[in-house]
Amino acid sequence: MTEAGCRLVLIAGPSGSGKSRLAHASGCPSLRLDDFYVDADHPDLPRTEFGIPDWDDPRSWDADAAVAALRALLASGEVVVPTYSISESRRTGSHQLRLDGAPCLTAEGIFAIEFLATCHAAGLAPEAIYLDRPAPMVFWLRLRRDLAKKRKPPLILLRRGLALWRAQPALKRKALAAGFTPMSMRTAVARLTDPHNSVESSPA
Repeated sequence: MTEAGCRLVLIAGPSGSGKSRLAHASGCPSLRLDDFYVDADHPDLPRTEFGIPDWDDPRSWDADAAVAALRALLASGEVVVPTYSISESRRTGSHQLRLDGAPCLTAEGIFAIEFLATCHAAGLAPEAIYLDRPAPMVFWLRLRRDLAKKRKPPLILLRRGLALWRAQPALKRKALAAGFTPMSMRTAVARLTDPHNSVESSPA
């Protein structure tokens, strides 16, 4: 439980695995960690061997700003956070997030695994769920989503998707080592919608 009296749940998983869908299914407010990406013209943005921004590198987003927003939300019940456009690779505005007495708060994004340690360092102890789904399914869901939203050029999406497919087993091992509990979508939904059913995490 948090100081705001609600469960804090951190959701990790491969890109395209359904983290946002799970957060929505919980019926509780959700902090989108991907809204804390830095803009494409940021001077310290890491790049791949192909010279393009490396959006899979944790240095491409602002973990300190994300945890500050999370702490403010839990302390006051509301916070203003950035709105980030993946297709434009920049922040396009902001929006307000409110708890409004919700029994839980979820936080999800591609860097949730690394963010768990940041939360622990900030004195927070979120429940940690890793959304564990088959790699071929995740590849297809991710590609279909990214093409529909025109997030990046198709060739880049395909190249990135194949790389993430190969990296998925290592990502799961990393999540488990960090303190996450692997769950199917059905199990995770049941876990989040049952107020008496929680999974504890501990600092790695």
